Amino acid sequence: MIRLGDVGLRAGAFVVRDVTLEVAEGEYFVLMGQTGSGKSLLIKCICGLIRPSTGCVCIDGRDVSRLEPRLRDVGYMPQDCGLFPHLNVLRNITFSLRARGMRRRPAERRTRPLIDMLGLDYLLRRRVAGLSGGERQKVALARALAGKPKVLLLDEPVSALDEPTRREVCADLRRVQTQLGISTVHVCHSLAEAQSVADRVGVMHQGTIHQAGTVEELTQNPASDAVARLMGIADCGSAGSQLG
Repeated sequence: MIRLGDVGLRAGAFVVRDVTLEVAEGEYFVLMGQTGSGKSLLIKCICGLIRPSTGCVCIDGRDVSRLEPRLRDVGYMPQDCGLFPHLNVLRNITFSLRARGMRRRPAERRTRPLIDMLGLDYLLRRRVAGLSGGERQKVALARALAGKPKVLLLDEPVSALDEPTRREVCADLRRVQTQLGISTVHVCHSLAEAQSVADRVGVMHQGTIHQAGTVEELTQNPASDAVARLMGIADCGSAGSQLG
């Protein structure tokens, strides 16, 4: 489980304010918002790349607000994948395990179920530079999950992909998340993307979360105009007229 309690943080002139949120164990939660709404800042705060100035970040009942990322038991997939171009696919996937001192053979054995689950066996000896966008995303996902984290954080994982590849990778994300039962936060700005994977959705606007719930709940009863626009409704007034 992930719990944010009144989290606040600042990045330059931008401020994230009083964010309170719970993501249940095994839940796939999508954080939506327009560019510049604070989504990526919040997910970086959860994984430890940015520390909150106020409030707390708890993972699996433990306050991790002041811990380094490596001590938080999270798997993080950045927007650009962050793969190492000088390593082949297998060495990218096993990197975090090897960095913790695990020997090569045990690290490869431990990641074998993920490799099979994502169908990456045929890519293992290839360099990152020769991979397609969808292949890169799958390798990055396998690397994020290699350490068996309690939480998976995905920062716009399919934003750079074409539509068919986006649908394929979203299907893989949801399938793997369901099989592993891992609590997941997925950042995006696309309603179609959110609908394809989410149990629940939170809408972020100008540094705060305006509303969280299922897509249906947010569509039928948007709490603000910002929520209504992201749900494909002009504003709260027009949402009411559609429901009347």
